[in-house]
Amino acid sequence: MFSSSLRATLIALVASALAVSAAPGLSVKVAGPATVNGVDNLKVQTTVTNTGDEILKILNDPHSPLSRLPANTFTITDANGASPAFSGIKVKYVPAAAIAVGKDAITTLAPGQSVVVEHDLSEAYNFSKSGEGAYAVEANNLFYIVDPSNKAVPLYANAEAHVAKLTGKLAVVRSTQIKRATFNGCSSTQQSQLNTAASSAQSYAAGALSYLNANSAGTTRYTTWFGTYTSARHSIAQGHFSNLNGNSYSSYTFDCTCTDSGTYAYVYPDSFGVVYLCGAFWSAPNTGTDSKAGTLIHESTHFTTNGGTSDYVYGQSGCKSLAISNPDNAVMNADTHEYFAENNPSQA
Repeated sequence: MFSSSLRATLIALVASALAVSAAPGLSVKVAGPATVNGVDNLKVQTTVTNTGDEILKILNDPHSPLSRLPANTFTITDANGASPAFSGIKVKYVPAAAIAVGKDAITTLAPGQSVVVEHDLSEAYNFSKSGEGAYAVEANNLFYIVDPSNKAVPLYANAEAHVAKLTGKLAVVRSTQIKRATFNGCSSTQQSQLNTAASSAQSYAAGALSYLNANSAGTTRYTTWFGTYTSARHSIAQGHFSNLNGNSYSSYTFDCTCTDSGTYAYVYPDSFGVVYLCGAFWSAPNTGTDSKAGTLIHESTHFTTNGGTSDYVYGQSGCKSLAISNPDNAVMNADTHEYFAENNPSQA
């Protein structure tokens, strides 16, 4: 007969072992041709495998290899550490909105199950400066899984790179010719919503600039989003919104052909005035948090001529934390600018 204390110890050990065995796990492997003549032939396949013991619901984050959007999904380096220039898209993405979309924005993998996604690297990377040579291609290994409480939880995968030798053509040139005040693939309802959002974005930009011009100090609104006040960082934010205020949002070219249901929108930073709208955009309110108008502000900050912001973090909570931990990044974060402009809930 076991004593009660020994029995309790054994039960605890078994429970602990079961918890370990049930831990989630992922791997991501990149494969493709060993030699490629011409960057337009540089296509790789990423295999994402559930290596754990439980079913995983994984968000199709545009920065993960589960998405086919040409975001900055790969780390690519040669033996000397040289990397191609990123020439792809910058995206507005909110995990909570993707979770609300449901299965169309999520990949579900049972234990041992895999999914293969092909990526055309020529759509996102320009090798003109880094040149010909052998490159190690490794996929981003940060994924977000949906936990039982319907929250996005980070999970890092074991990653296996692929080496490809590139020769010949090193870049695909994208057209920078822009037709003004046009809609591509937008229904009459979508066009009407975009016209309204453009007007509201114009007001957001003007209001944010007016606020920054009138407040050269660490107000609650400023520090919430941009962190500890300094005149240098204030000037950066002020310059961005001065550029944004100079945009004519009603003259943008809007493309409504994106079918990614969990993503709001994206732009190519060097193609000023062209915005691609995706599924999550259409269910957003016109103004307020993560709104249509705010999305246009977010995407417009990515344009090189407006400041060329990055996507260090997404969401209000992440942006508030970034303001505290790294205000230098906060003044270069797209979502931060959106939330400052939306000012919801209102702060003085």
